[in-house]
Amino acid sequence: MLILNTIAAVRAAVSEVRAGGGSIGLVPTLGALHAGHLSLVRAAKAGNDAVVVSIFVNPTQFGPNEDFSRYPRTFEADCALLEPEGVDLVFAPAVEEIYPEGAATFVSVTGIEDRLDGKSRPGHFRGVATVVAKLFHIVAPDRAYFGQKDAAQVAVLRRMVRDLDIPVELAVCPIVREADGLALSSRNRYLSDEDRQRALVLSRALRRAEELYLAGTVSSNSLLDGARGVLASEPEVRIDYLAAVDPLTLEDLAEVGSGSLIAVAAWVGTTRLIDDVVLPPRLF
Repeated sequence: MLILNTIAAVRAAVSEVRAGGGSIGLVPTLGALHAGHLSLVRAAKAGNDAVVVSIFVNPTQFGPNEDFSRYPRTFEADCALLEPEGVDLVFAPAVEEIYPEGAATFVSVTGIEDRLDGKSRPGHFRGVATVVAKLFHIVAPDRAYFGQKDAAQVAVLRRMVRDLDIPVELAVCPIVREADGLALSSRNRYLSDEDRQRALVLSRALRRAEELYLAGTVSSNSLLDGARGVLASEPEVRIDYLAAVDPLTLEDLAEVGSGSLIAVAAWVGTTRLIDDVVLPPRLF
């Protein structure tokens, strides 16, 4: 497994894969890897000849009062997880490699970047779109792999790829959960034992919304009221947003159907967590 730190070295390595007719799968990460990330790596391995994983805590997607400085950085442990998975290349650049002095160009996906997490975290998706666009230009992958848990991010990146004609296929993989339903997240390690138990209310609330939908409810207000009732059972969990939206535009829906996205973000103690569910087809 190659570990490279410069854009030039990565471009040289992937050009060798290209010269041999191989396809490339990219898994962009912030590090602090867990089983959810490894599921993306395995999907990339199954669908491509070579797999590149980027590990980069991107400063431009963190707000001034967010957790950039304390975001977990576990590079050696991350590499120990990736090597047995058959990853070919880890790209771990310094901030200065991605954002050289005087860098002034950013990618904004107007409108959609201000919804859900973008509304709560101004500038977040501008930072995400910018760094992912750069990774796409550096690695030139055939496919890039993201988790369904980051549904708003996926919507922003789909629009960016479409609008900028970037020749990459976005593959979205299912949320990986603990046995008790908690969606895996690098930020889960911030949770105390008590807060971890409280955090389970997020997946329970989403399940309640899905149950109501499967029972015949199509009114978004009714679904969200049901989910809020579950969330209210943990008064120390503070809702940031709870919404029923179109998964491509992130616009609010008055009525839901197959493929609609129910998304939640909440503060559990001092940790902000997100989760979501895509409503399945109904039999009636």
